Amino acid sequence: MLALHTPEGTLADVASTKLTQAIITGELLQGQKLNESDLAERYGIGRGPLREALRQLEGMRLVKRIPHAGARVVTLDREMMADLYAVREALEGMACRTAALRMTDAEIDTLRLLLEKHAEQIEATDGQVYIQSEGDFDFHYQIALSSRNQMLIDLLAGELYQLLRMCRYRTSRLSSRTRPALQQHRHIVDALTARDGELAEILMRRHISGAWKSISEMMDEEHDSKPKLITRSKTAPSS
Repeated sequence: MLALHTPEGTLADVASTKLTQAIITGELLQGQKLNESDLAERYGIGRGPLREALRQLEGMRLVKRIPHAGARVVTLDREMMADLYAVREALEGMACRTAALRMTDAEIDTLRLLLEKHAEQIEATDGQVYIQSEGDFDFHYQIALSSRNQMLIDLLAGELYQLLRMCRYRTSRLSSRTRPALQQHRHIVDALTARDGELAEILMRRHISGAWKSISEMMDEEHDSKPKLITRSKTAPSS
């Protein structure tokens, strides 16, 4: 059967885009069970395209299907986040080192212009938000493409991309990170301009490890702020 197409692609692709954005922004909560009839009504999606979209999201690792329990939004716990950021630091550092040797001058100029647009966004929110739109407007995505290494591109701009965006969204609204993150991006571009792959890798690794430190501290604060359960001892107090 031929897939139905809209100007934006197949209906399943449109549904996948809607659900991806809802998961990344937290509109659909981590660990939330995904009920097909509820999602279909909420987002105006047919059941057929919806099922295909959920399969796509499984491939992106945004949705986890549990036997006999259905599909749920992935939960980014500390262990998973730590593993993902360790992988991200290594791969994006490598992408930066390679891009320094393979990017064209025009691509570097495009990166600089992109960061100017990011600066305008940050100032428009008084430094409260630094959200990079998907694809062409994403600094990290562009560097992955510029590495010209297909394995890195498949991982950073493909298989892991939306999961990485989901992680990065958590720091995008930390006012303590917005302007420093932009400045770090600019320093990376300076290293790329100088064709200094070693420095570009070091700066990218430092940038990502700093992001993980911020997320880790935020997760600690969230954990400490949760009300603690008080358990009563079954042993009678001594008199």
